[in-house]
Amino acid sequence: MYRILLVEDDEGIALAISRQAQSWDLEVRIVRNFRNVMAEFAEYDPHLVLLDIGLPFYNGYYWCQEIRKVSRVPVIFISSASDNMNIVMAMNMGGDDFIVKPFDQEVLMAKLGALLRRSYDFAASLPVLEHRGALLNTGENVLVYGNQRLELTRNEYRILHTLLENKGRVVSRERLMERLWETDSFVDDNTLTVNVNRLRKKLDGLGLEDFIVTKFGVGYLVEA
Repeated sequence: MYRILLVEDDEGIALAISRQAQSWDLEVRIVRNFRNVMAEFAEYDPHLVLLDIGLPFYNGYYWCQEIRKVSRVPVIFISSASDNMNIVMAMNMGGDDFIVKPFDQEVLMAKLGALLRRSYDFAASLPVLEHRGALLNTGENVLVYGNQRLELTRNEYRILHTLLENKGRVVSRERLMERLWETDSFVDDNTLTVNVNRLRKKLDGLGLEDFIVTKFGVGYLVEA
């Protein structure tokens, strides 16, 4: 079942879209935290985002830009601001379509279905992992934090990906070495320490101090 993230602050419109989508066998999550849409985006890992322009705190253009830093997920703008300037702006920010309010629910669902089919018939969805506002793009081995973009080495990516997948749980050094062993290079205990320390310095440089916690004699942890 396809997952739709709905970023709409009008509760009546949001509930109507959600009910209609369910009748089309689509799963919908309505965003509640308009201060941090990206945290809900990363947690839900949607196949498509329905995005209003006029929102509390930050507008839809802002959130579309944030999504595009880490994901190619389809984005459809829904708005009553239907003048050409807003439509052009939405497309320039990374939107895939623009639907004017008020709209026919059946037409909206048909457009959702068409865009989902085009996007996923031949492509797999790649999740984004989030912690403390940092977003790990699992398709490009890139960590995004605010306006900063950090390119990770293969080993750094595997370490961080493993820790974020197990957020809130200690990952043993042995488990991390197993993940690094999947590469062509030999990995021993000292090599793991060097890689973790190098990754920590890069995270500190982004302003993410103490992102990785050491549990001495056990392993490493990204706290939930």
